[in-house]
Amino acid sequence: MRKLVIAITGASGSIYAKLLLDKLVAIPGQWDELSLVMSANAKEVWKTELVNQDYSNYNIRQFEQTDFWAPFASGSGLYKTMIIIPCSMGTLGRIATGISDNLITRAADVVLKERRKLICVVRDAPYNLIHIRNMEALTLAGAIICPASPSFYSKPATIEEVASTVVDRVLDLAGFDIRTFRWGK
Repeated sequence: MRKLVIAITGASGSIYAKLLLDKLVAIPGQWDELSLVMSANAKEVWKTELVNQDYSNYNIRQFEQTDFWAPFASGSGLYKTMIIIPCSMGTLGRIATGISDNLITRAADVVLKERRKLICVVRDAPYNLIHIRNMEALTLAGAIICPASPSFYSKPATIEEVASTVVDRVLDLAGFDIRTFRWGK
């Protein structure tokens, strides 16, 4: 059984979250349960950047950030993968220091303590030393830090294609079988 939780925080980069959700919804045979939690800031940033509220239109389980009864708030929920996309540096810092003050940080704490897969798609730049040390702490704890740095090998022509180079990398890291540009093919 493959259970997956997507968390969206208030960092800029809503396009990454939208494309990830679109691609996951398009491959329902590769997951058994897909859940979503968004911070209040994430909803505001989505509305600002994408000029819609389509995050509420996905036919997946959605949870409020204050809902500690969500199944992925406990290791017994058996969620194997968590992707935080985009992951704000504030969220990253709270996770790195063990502060579980909302459902996103609690779920990340659970994923790490259970030695499951946590992928943090950080979007901020440049990094300061605190960011770097927090990324180091999470890497040492077993998380994967995946900066939202697009690639250009595939010669993307639209902003969606550029953002998809990051999203496809995230899907690869999460172990999904996807069709994407592969170097040397």
